[in-house]
Amino acid sequence: MGITSWIRTFPLMQYFIAWAQEIFMSVLRTGPVPQHVAFVMDGNRRFARRRKLEVKEGHSAGFESLARILEMCYQVGIKTVTVYAFSIENFKRPPVEVEALMEIARTKLLQIIHHGDLADRFGISIRVLGQRSLIPPDVLTAIDKSTEMTKDNTTAILNICFPYTSRDDIVTSMREIVSLSEDHKVDPDKIDENMIEQHMFTRDCPPLDILVRTSGVERLSDFMLWQSHQNCTVEFVDCLWPEFEPWRFGSILLKWSRQKAKEYRQIELEAEQKEL
Repeated sequence: MGITSWIRTFPLMQYFIAWAQEIFMSVLRTGPVPQHVAFVMDGNRRFARRRKLEVKEGHSAGFESLARILEMCYQVGIKTVTVYAFSIENFKRPPVEVEALMEIARTKLLQIIHHGDLADRFGISIRVLGQRSLIPPDVLTAIDKSTEMTKDNTTAILNICFPYTSRDDIVTSMREIVSLSEDHKVDPDKIDENMIEQHMFTRDCPPLDILVRTSGVERLSDFMLWQSHQNCTVEFVDCLWPEFEPWRFGSILLKWSRQKAKEYRQIELEAEQKEL
């Protein structure tokens, strides 16, 4: 345990950290707040390797980081959070790691079912986006239980992309459009951006405001490509996901809020000038 982690174990320090975080979040709530934030939770394996841990322990640490960030998101007032939990491409990883990831997903979803404090406190509806046909039956059972348990929550949304790729999302949307037409023939002139969006996994969600990727890697890795094409701030953070602390995310939110406040003020000034 490092000196910083050791200091944080003191009750007085824990109280101070919690107090400081609450003050900071109160400040964030006073400005514009994003309505939809997405995360590429990258760096769990490297986190495990650097600490000579098993890979599954790195992924477990990543889920703990997710819980902290989710709580902050919903406390600030973010309505929709989307996380990249498992890519379709991840099935190419060693079978032992794939099995470990599936077991972690099943365990964490069951924890939500039996200890649903976070979901109940913030009114979170859990949705799992991706190809259900690729998910093992025991994990699928846990998914169905967690989504059923939270389906009546309407305050906030947690999208878990599992297993998912953005290209598959777009292809699935196009297949739905074709299958819903009476003769399975679609007039090309009737296909527009709005139609495609209405058949994507995120169709009921607000536009994506911020996309964050940790680990220092600067690419989207086939995640939310359609959703991040316009008016979305992309942030690449040079730390591993298990090390992604709320204060780091808070600085991203503060920067976004300041930029939006400037944009809103500019719009107001332009409107005032037109009235003169």
